[in-house]
Amino acid sequence: MSEKDYFVHETACVDAGAKIGRGTKVWHFCHIMPGAEIGENCNLGQNVFVARKVKIGNNVKIQNNVSVYEGVILEDDVFCGPSMVFTNVKTPRAAYPRNTSSDYARTLVKRGASIGANATIVCGVTIGEWAFVAAGAVVTKDVPPYALVAGVPARIAGWACECGIPLKFAGNTATCSECGKKYEKRGEATVERIA
Repeated sequence: MSEKDYFVHETACVDAGAKIGRGTKVWHFCHIMPGAEIGENCNLGQNVFVARKVKIGNNVKIQNNVSVYEGVILEDDVFCGPSMVFTNVKTPRAAYPRNTSSDYARTLVKRGASIGANATIVCGVTIGEWAFVAAGAVVTKDVPPYALVAGVPARIAGWACECGIPLKFAGNTATCSECGKKYEKRGEATVERIA
């Protein structure tokens, strides 16, 4: 760790005014813009870009080649797989630039959610707590907590435990085969942890 209690590789660029929490590691060729806030114990892989006003919680892992644009909020314990994509403008045009804060749609990735490699998250959605977005999926609408979504566009394909293992429901209840946590279905698109 550096004297600042976090590590920045010599090839990374951290602009003045960026905030980085204790224990965070910023690896090769990253760029962190002013006004970005990154929490504690995060790991930003090679070639990660974090735009102005982005908020990243604690213990977030962002794999190589991910750009986190203004308007995106990542809560604690979020995982962003390699080369996954966030967007931040609904109607981009080169001839009609939309590049001010008021143009950017808010995208919220809630605590513990995982986004697989090469997935695309269209701006303006919320990905619920502990949701799991499969590799290559294109998310165009909100994802409920614990949902496992896949495909183009992404649809609910199942449910995942907080530890990441797919859940197998017997009726309205499921017990994780790996960690033993218990869940209950409450409607078509609602699952809650009960123990």
